Amino acid sequence: MRFTSLLCGVIGATVVFAKLNPEDLLDVGEVGIEITKQIPIDECKIKASNGDTVVVHYTGKLEESDEVFDSSYEREKPLTFQLGVGQVIRGWDLGLLGMCVGEERTLTIPSGYGYGTRGIPGLIPGDATLVFDVKLINAVNKN
Repeated sequence: MRFTSLLCGVIGATVVFAKLNPEDLLDVGEVGIEITKQIPIDECKIKASNGDTVVVHYTGKLEESDEVFDSSYEREKPLTFQLGVGQVIRGWDLGLLGMCVGEERTLTIPSGYGYGTRGIPGLIPGDATLVFDVKLINAVNKN
């Protein structure tokens, strides 16, 4: 429960990706998005959009130290939330938009789109840039 609450307030980071094709990167402002497993357009039957209920597996790390601070894989339980309504950090709401079921992305989120200057005491330092490896398991359309 503590980790689910943790995710309900973070997102944002500027990043430079080396040795990646431009088509593997998306631009959503300061949130860096690297598509690590892309689903072919003709196979993408469901794309995540605002208001959808999404199910994701993820691992969250601090960019500075590469230290893992949270992982749904370790709990063997994916996270379910409504996209685009502020249930998670802003970086996730932005970084998961348009993601196909089965797709994998790496989100690099600056502190302003994550936990800000306060961080989460004992877990995430203030002003920390976060890196999440995310896999979209399912998305249920809001309609």
